[in-house]
Amino acid sequence: MSTPTEQLTAQGVSIWLDDLSRKRIASGNLADLIATRNVVGVTTNPTIFQGAIGNPDDNSYDARIAELAAAGASADEAIFEITTDDVRDAADIFRPVYDATGGIDGRVSIEVSPDLAHDTDATIEQAKQLWAKVDRPNTLIKIPATKAGLPAITATLAEGISVNVTLIFSLERYAEVIDAYLAGIEQAKANGHDVSQIHSVASFFVSRVDTEVDKRLSAIGSAAADELKSLAGVANARLAYELFEQKFADDRAKALTDAGATTQRPLWASTGVKDPALPDTLYVTELVAPGTVNTMPEKTLEATFDHAVVSGDTVTGAYADAHEVFDKLAAVGVDFAAATQVLEDEGVDKFIASWHDLQKTVAEALSATR
Repeated sequence: MSTPTEQLTAQGVSIWLDDLSRKRIASGNLADLIATRNVVGVTTNPTIFQGAIGNPDDNSYDARIAELAAAGASADEAIFEITTDDVRDAADIFRPVYDATGGIDGRVSIEVSPDLAHDTDATIEQAKQLWAKVDRPNTLIKIPATKAGLPAITATLAEGISVNVTLIFSLERYAEVIDAYLAGIEQAKANGHDVSQIHSVASFFVSRVDTEVDKRLSAIGSAAADELKSLAGVANARLAYELFEQKFADDRAKALTDAGATTQRPLWASTGVKDPALPDTLYVTELVAPGTVNTMPEKTLEATFDHAVVSGDTVTGAYADAHEVFDKLAAVGVDFAAATQVLEDEGVDKFIASWHDLQKTVAEALSATR
């Protein structure tokens, strides 16, 4: 009998791990997850690297930090070296998956500094630096879907660099992300790049939407509002998939795919359940659709492997219900546009805070070894 992760894979869902560390790489754990949990990619972010490098029980970074300290590296220089080392080594572990899937999976993501989230030119420059430093074709450079990030996404793709667009919360911003992707591929084609080798995912956040919307529903306090709790995240993601289907079926997208371009896949992010009253695999089993990625923290991955019930596509037949959820949210007084703007702002701020914590952690470690 197949496992739930095998069943997800059979439904066209690519399982990625939302975590990375030197210990995970060196111990063989990452390779084991590929073999036993059907993991075919990895996503990282500043919070993940802060947790790994700042973990007092993990000494796997000590030798590299001592080496960088001896070379006189600054904290930012050390972070650049350490994180690109991890991503490069993980990319090498995933290279067989990348080759077997024609470049679709076997991907490892690394994010530009969140301090640059509102600086288009600096984001483009760092994206190029990260791509060159990791120097692996199965890398994805993560760029946030802020207003400043959109033109950076287009410009980075135009250079032939594969991109993971992150921190997407609203359908309106997602439509802009798809347009930025298509523009980037059009420019890459005009620049002479082989567009079949440029890949992208659009990371649509799920559980954070429920957290913010449920807080607003609690403030409203009516019975009708209470009935809508924990419904917005899944409904929002399902409508994102509807938009994905519509946008990539139009003439502009078809012209590019006919020329060999790949489709920018939706990626479900923030899939760890925040509310303990909810099923721990909710954001996996309710978002099964072909051609999607679900990036999971290890706790969610293990819960999925252990007891998820995968019943086939749970997205494409549920568009009417998803639209109804949003009609009801509007009727009880939830300003969803305001909620998603708060989520975008908070998402950037949280990653900035983690980045600054990481800078402090690495600076102290460098100083301690000098």
